[in-house]
Amino acid sequence: MKKTIMIAALGAGCSGVACAQSAVTVYGLIDMAVVREGGAAAGSVTKLSSGVTAGSRIGFKGTEDLGDGLSAVFLLESGFQADTGAMGQGGLLFGRQAYVGLQGKFGSVLVGRQYTPEYLAVVMADPFGSGYVGDTKNMVATTGNSFSRMDNTVKYISPKIGAVTVELVAAPGEVAGDSAAGRQLGGSVDYTAGPLRLRYGYHNRDNDSATTHGVSSARNHVLAAVYDFGPLMVHALYGVNRGFNSAVWRNTANPFGYASMPAASTDSRDAMLGVTVPFGPHALMASWIHKDDRDAANRDANQWALGYRYRLSKRTDLYAAYARIDNRNGASYTVGSAIESGSGDRAASAGIRHTF
Repeated sequence: MKKTIMIAALGAGCSGVACAQSAVTVYGLIDMAVVREGGAAAGSVTKLSSGVTAGSRIGFKGTEDLGDGLSAVFLLESGFQADTGAMGQGGLLFGRQAYVGLQGKFGSVLVGRQYTPEYLAVVMADPFGSGYVGDTKNMVATTGNSFSRMDNTVKYISPKIGAVTVELVAAPGEVAGDSAAGRQLGGSVDYTAGPLRLRYGYHNRDNDSATTHGVSSARNHVLAAVYDFGPLMVHALYGVNRGFNSAVWRNTANPFGYASMPAASTDSRDAMLGVTVPFGPHALMASWIHKDDRDAANRDANQWALGYRYRLSKRTDLYAAYARIDNRNGASYTVGSAIESGSGDRAASAGIRHTF
């Protein structure tokens, strides 16, 4: 259960200013699973992995009431590997998210490391929530290099106007002498009405290396939809990806033993159809994803995934999932999970997830 601490400014510290009340929440998630991966040149492997359905984490979030409907907000979220105790996201202290900002009747303005609107659109549509071995990130482009987050980000989230919410982001590349190199811009429009939710997301990232800057920026569009029929939920998305780094292989370690890794597509389309069938504490999840490579190499691929989740309580789940990718014409997509890129073209997992 989330632990909330209330703090009131008292005494001399309030002199000349309004006393503000703050709330700080400590929360987290621990995910552990046995994973069996197959189809790589090196052979099959069995692993005990952390963060298969969602990355294991501990976080701190808080608000301070500043009066007149205005609040200061912050969030610090650190990822870790429960199987080894190592830090996640390449060893960053708060690699999952780290931001501070203001929110009020105008919406929210947040500054720091944050999720991209385009990635959040993909997560909304994925019956696996961008996790399990059926993760959309195995094939669907998210912010070019399959990155879900942006550094140095200024994000604006509008208040809900009718059924619509707008989100905008911008981040400088911080390259001396070249304001365009590494610069990122994006946004989304979310429409929710009854059982229907639609979200359009866009992201543009200018390439920043000496060999790729100026070639063409990575431009990713996605239209995502979910419709709740009651007995089941139907999921769909369609994405358009153009430019250098608009789509890449999640695993760059050459898992299939090619003489050299093939270049990823600079012009591709992503399509996904999925379903979630909840019944009592149980839920079945399934999805199909197609990668349509429009480059001359025509490296298409298809992924099929099936999953099951059982809720022991509001905070504890048991789960199992299987996914397989059919790569065509030298494509090199691998079956990974929420935080791992995987080693081959198929994988199965069974595990437990606990939130607090």
